[in-house]
Amino acid sequence: MSLAIELWQANQDLAIACLNNPFVQGIADGTLPMETFAYYVGQDAFFLDAFARAYSIAAAKAPDWEGFSIFHSLADGVLQELKLHQSYAAEWGVNLQDVVPGSATRRYTDFLSATAWSQDVGITAVAMLPCMRLYAFLGQTLAQSGIPEHRYANWIQTYSSQEFEPLAQQLAALTDRYAGYSQLAASTYRYAMQCEADFFQAAWEFGAVV
Repeated sequence: MSLAIELWQANQDLAIACLNNPFVQGIADGTLPMETFAYYVGQDAFFLDAFARAYSIAAAKAPDWEGFSIFHSLADGVLQELKLHQSYAAEWGVNLQDVVPGSATRRYTDFLSATAWSQDVGITAVAMLPCMRLYAFLGQTLAQSGIPEHRYANWIQTYSSQEFEPLAQQLAALTDRYAGYSQLAASTYRYAMQCEADFFQAAWEFGAVV
């Protein structure tokens, strides 16, 4: 079994917790308050900036040209994802230049940056993989009965698309290529998955107090 699959299967409890989070379920049925999603858009844009930078650091550490090239292409994919957030921001009046990261967002981005700078390329790939695999899982699960017709349809369409899944697979392949199973790999992956769960919960709790 590949490392990427093994780590994903070992963390199904957190994947299901994210799927069942009221924030994600609000996206699924279109009932999520717009101000809650707007907050998420700003936080996720801040996160994606750090995510793209981590890809670039990983590329610089890649021991071969193929890995270097793939990491850079994945960073380009993040920039395309940011364009989606910019369209949301323009539609709902979110100023992405003035985003103040919440504690869950900052904890996640600090973790990614520290891992990218201090660890080898394999552990960096392990740290980044949960985001890609989880979002593909969420998008594909929410789209199983077809893309709904509500304001969050584009979110579901993006992460369930035939364009996004290959990006997750590319990162999984890089994880298998550069990392082997270790307690560090297992704990790094688990921590990133917990950061994902905390990120959704923080967005939901923000909406609950607005």
